[in-house]
Amino acid sequence: MVDDRDKKSGSSENVPAIMSEDSTTLGELLVREELVSLSTLQDATEEMRRTGESLHDVLSRIGDVNPEMIQALMSRTYGIPTVDEQSFDQVEESAIRELPMELCEKHGVFPLSIQGDSLIIAVSDPTNIYAMDDLKFLTGYSVEMVVSTEGAIQRAFTRFRGLIEGDEIRDEIDGFVRGLEDVEYEVDTADDVDVYDLERQSQETPIVRVVNLFLIDAIMRGVSDIHIEPGEDSLRVRYRLDGVLQEVRRLSSRWAAPVISRIKVMSQLDITERRRPQDGRIKLKFGGDRECAFRVSVAPFHHGEKIVLRLLDASNLQVDMTKLGFDPDELVKFQTAIHQPFGMVLVVGPTGSGKTTTLYSALTELNKVTENISTAEDPIEFDLPNINQMQMREEVNLNFAQALRSFLRQDPDIIMVGEIRDFETVEIAVKAAQTGRLVLSTLHTNDAPSTITRLTHMGVEAFLVADTVSMIVAQRLVRRTCSQCREPHMYDKGVCLEAGMSEEEYENASTMKGGENSCHHCNGTGLRGRVAVYEILEITDHMREAILGGFSGRELKMIAVREGMRTLRQSALAKFAQGLTTLEEVLRVTRAD
Repeated sequence: MVDDRDKKSGSSENVPAIMSEDSTTLGELLVREELVSLSTLQDATEEMRRTGESLHDVLSRIGDVNPEMIQALMSRTYGIPTVDEQSFDQVEESAIRELPMELCEKHGVFPLSIQGDSLIIAVSDPTNIYAMDDLKFLTGYSVEMVVSTEGAIQRAFTRFRGLIEGDEIRDEIDGFVRGLEDVEYEVDTADDVDVYDLERQSQETPIVRVVNLFLIDAIMRGVSDIHIEPGEDSLRVRYRLDGVLQEVRRLSSRWAAPVISRIKVMSQLDITERRRPQDGRIKLKFGGDRECAFRVSVAPFHHGEKIVLRLLDASNLQVDMTKLGFDPDELVKFQTAIHQPFGMVLVVGPTGSGKTTTLYSALTELNKVTENISTAEDPIEFDLPNINQMQMREEVNLNFAQALRSFLRQDPDIIMVGEIRDFETVEIAVKAAQTGRLVLSTLHTNDAPSTITRLTHMGVEAFLVADTVSMIVAQRLVRRTCSQCREPHMYDKGVCLEAGMSEEEYENASTMKGGENSCHHCNGTGLRGRVAVYEILEITDHMREAILGGFSGRELKMIAVREGMRTLRQSALAKFAQGLTTLEEVLRVTRAD
């Protein structure tokens, strides 16, 4: 491995300019091999100068030359082996980290592996020997080339960009955190705070930079929440990734005031108010055209103010309900319910179980020019085109009940209520469903059958519940097995049967688990991403009779299961049997039936 001092002397700022593709040499080869005519080459050269494209791309577009032909020609001419696109599946992280990725991408080379003293590089143009010399100088390795296509190399950059940029951001954070320890701020712990001093601290360059880096790092990792928590002697930073909190950083406690003040300034909150909770929002432009938002909550605790930032990234919003996790038969049932002209469809579960995403996917499917759709939300998480979204504002007495009343005067076809919290809201929602509107909403209950008893306990008459509610969907999110490192894994039969699997399900299962070796895609956890599991309760005639009869939640569940309802545990076990999640996740997220 190269000494760090050698690498530093060869930083990208000191690298000589690498030669661009020698299009004349490539063109001569193509003409000599009679793969293109001289006139085609001249036309391609002129087009290349005009558009800035590479000769490969221009010839692929205007000539009869495809990338594989060029790859084979280069290999044959220079005696260099070729690699297909599947070879990029075995890329080594150590090789990626050896080179400045921006430089590699600019010149169309991609590091594949390190073999002894050699760095194996995929190239599309072996004639660019100056580029290879510079890469050798930067790394200290001898560089061996293999020929790939330009398209395969560019797709590799797209595929590994999260790893590349995420590591660069985290390395930069580490550097800034180390540098911050050498800087001193005076932290005023009294109730009377000098606002000008706080503003000065929050605007100083190291604080601005490190807060920005934390936000960008969270986006790159795909976290849902950032927790910034002051303690007695440290400032702890945690991320919630795939529903699980993990600590990522600790700073000295003297950084609590400037970091928290900086976030307050960014979210336009009162930096002098430290005794009351505050809510705000940050918008961040990231990666060119990409725009993300953070919903900010500040609350006073014993050792200072804690901040939680909820990431609202529209690029991660999944509104295609075919990709949410519904089994095919469940999806048909749900689509049938939301396409009814009136009635109430409820999605229930704890905070962070994906209820809003399911409702947004339903609204996206229902969003037609013939429908007037209005939503009452607190807060509005994402903008939905051509849907009327209303933000609740308690300071002006605009709550869900008030919003529903106004909707009924707006000639609605479909109404979405962010959450049913009280009798007044549910009473108006039921009235809307009775008078020819489709109402979608959420409720915090543990499962679908208990929602019925919850509604009656809120004061809704049983006959109104039976008459208006058409479907209740309970849901949870379980973490997926990593798509890059998962492998077949045989679980203990007794444990699986005790969890609720039948003998037949166990025998036919294709269970998987993340690999034992570290994987960059999942950070060595074996889990990456989440999938929803559902419990769908249809209000059938038999169920209506049970509701009118005042049956308990447990009795309603028994009836629903007899009529074919798959419980949350059964749904999660089905995902486990398909290899989509692990038994540990099933037991963590769902309870025994």
